[in-house]
Amino acid sequence: MLKPSLILGFILSFFLGIAQSNTEIFLMELSFSDTSFKVSNFRNISNNEGYDSQPSFSDNNTLLYSRTHLGQTDIARYVISEYNYYWINHSTSGGEYSPQNFPKSKNVAAVRLDTTGLQRLYLYNFKTMESTLLIDDLQVAYYSFFDKKTILSSVLSGNNLDLVISNLSKKTNDTLVENVGRSIHKVPNSKEEMSYTSVNEEGNMDIFQLDMKSLESFFVAELPIEIQDHIWLDESKLLIGSRDKLFMLDLFGTGDWKLVADLSKFNIKNITRLALSPDGTKLAIVAEIENKNSK
Repeated sequence: MLKPSLILGFILSFFLGIAQSNTEIFLMELSFSDTSFKVSNFRNISNNEGYDSQPSFSDNNTLLYSRTHLGQTDIARYVISEYNYYWINHSTSGGEYSPQNFPKSKNVAAVRLDTTGLQRLYLYNFKTMESTLLIDDLQVAYYSFFDKKTILSSVLSGNNLDLVISNLSKKTNDTLVENVGRSIHKVPNSKEEMSYTSVNEEGNMDIFQLDMKSLESFFVAELPIEIQDHIWLDESKLLIGSRDKLFMLDLFGTGDWKLVADLSKFNIKNITRLALSPDGTKLAIVAEIENKNSK
């Protein structure tokens, strides 16, 4: 049997992925169309030593993310118009990850990883900061809401992640796909589609769309080598980050990932997670700061 410390290290590897010594949240204004892609007003909104990651927009003016606080991670709510952040949860002995707004509510869901290795998805009350368990006996690592009753998540299973659909009303959890990734999203302008990533035979990630009614999946695209994260700009355009650049794939285009933004002038590296505001005008990314003095 694995010791709690070993279990905890294994679980943390899913959250932190490739070693990220000091990740930051960067925010920018975004304008894109079929023929153009422009970013402006690029700025670091976390400015914090440690692991600041996993951004998600709760509305066009508010960004949630996991922020290092007193040696652990807690849920921060950044209000863009105020240039300031606030805490969502009371500090616990563990850490909170992957914060997202509960649908049609100001309450926030997040994965809590306790120092004992216990890992569960909780709902945090917006006013009181108190938490309640959302799903019993399921080690959720990453997730996305389809609606207030349905969650699609990547769940720890041995040394891998499995894709599980959970019905909160019926309290059911059904495994759909084995050996998946961490990037799960609703497809914009679609009533029934979500996307997830799955590990292919070469060990890279493929993007699939899942019909939430029939639970049938179909292949969308392959992510470049070592890329784990994707977002949708609209129902036909995908965006990823690689090193210090952004690439877009138009599903109605040539089928190739196209360079759309070079962010090297901002001295960043290793872009990972991305998040788009509901109105499509703001983009948040996670990256490290490039130390130009390092050899």
